[in-house]
Amino acid sequence: MKFIITGNRKAEGSIENSGSKNSAVAIIPAAVLAEGDVVLRNVPDIHDVTTLIKIIQEIGYETAFSDNVLTIKKRKSVNHRIYSDEVGRLRGSYYFMGAFLGKSQKVIIRNCGGCNLGYRPINFHLEGFKKLGAKIVQYPDKIKLSAKTLVGTEIELPFPSVGATINIMLASVKARGETVIKNCAREPEIVDVGNFLQALGADISGLGTDKITVRGVGKLSGCDYTIKSDRIEAGTYLILGALTEGEGVTVKKCAPECLGELIRILSDAGCDLDVGKDYVSVRKEKPLKPFHIATAPYPGFPTDLGPLISVMATQIAGSSAIKETIFSNRFSHVGELQKMGADIAARSDTIHVNGATKLTAARLFASDLRGAAALVLAAVVASGETVIDNVEVMLRGYERPVEKLSALGVDIRLVK
Repeated sequence: MKFIITGNRKAEGSIENSGSKNSAVAIIPAAVLAEGDVVLRNVPDIHDVTTLIKIIQEIGYETAFSDNVLTIKKRKSVNHRIYSDEVGRLRGSYYFMGAFLGKSQKVIIRNCGGCNLGYRPINFHLEGFKKLGAKIVQYPDKIKLSAKTLVGTEIELPFPSVGATINIMLASVKARGETVIKNCAREPEIVDVGNFLQALGADISGLGTDKITVRGVGKLSGCDYTIKSDRIEAGTYLILGALTEGEGVTVKKCAPECLGELIRILSDAGCDLDVGKDYVSVRKEKPLKPFHIATAPYPGFPTDLGPLISVMATQIAGSSAIKETIFSNRFSHVGELQKMGADIAARSDTIHVNGATKLTAARLFASDLRGAAALVLAAVVASGETVIDNVEVMLRGYERPVEKLSALGVDIRLVK
């Protein structure tokens, strides 16, 4: 599929923030821990979610998904062997490892896929599982995890990994005794997953800090839970508002407290911001100032927004830099922006941008989720008609992007 975008347009208006993609892809696998029905609300209608729904249907669950409400019901038996081809499309499938270890102390799952963001080993996850008492056998195409009994312990992560923090929480919620996870990640999505587990009956404390304590319980029931808003989607549209000189962009039903570092950077650059209880508005009223930032675990600047804010830098006079500290391959969009006339280059772990430059239309290829979103933002401010191929990668994580961008005045079409 491809986007066709006619650029040089002002983005203005308002959109409503969708449910969090990064929360949903963990909470859906976590639902297998429940012994009753689970109802999830505010679930984003995105490709990653439909992929996970296919997987849980194949292993023995009944589902219904409509109007952002997902219902998950267990049949009489559930298969702990997860060989679905869909697993290879989504890295978040690895949350089934922790969930099934916690549920039945066994799982066999094929190797997981996802965006190519560089070397992303799951050794932190596996070491955590081992400390809880799991035995792990890795094959070329799959991984087998099993345990006679999972026993709580102290686990200190070498790096505050979001995936490892969540997976260890899932594995330990029914373990015997107490599990303490130190140097854990603090992202809002981890708090969201933890709150969901608490709604099932889990005993967890320390969410949102670098030390989470999980006390094992014997049973987890069903629940009705609402997923929080997507801070990365909100940030995407706010950066779009900072790119053009329209009347401004407002993102409603968002969580401004989770956007603190982005709001600070936009404000320091010279954007006019209005921050409310559940909305943020941004407007570019004057030339913006260049910036130098580094991505970091929460509450630092999110790696997912690095490619997008680099597009904003192309429209700012002066030299800006974005240092990437999380992933080694966050630069797929850089060469595509060069095709549009941007003075941008990736050297070592840093994107360097000299602006401002007038971007012109080009034929582009999207390689990953956030890189695709960055190319869309660039196409909005470029002159002429830009074609972006392989936009399936963006549909993995953005709900109704054509409708939302059109509501903001963007001339965009999706061609299948």
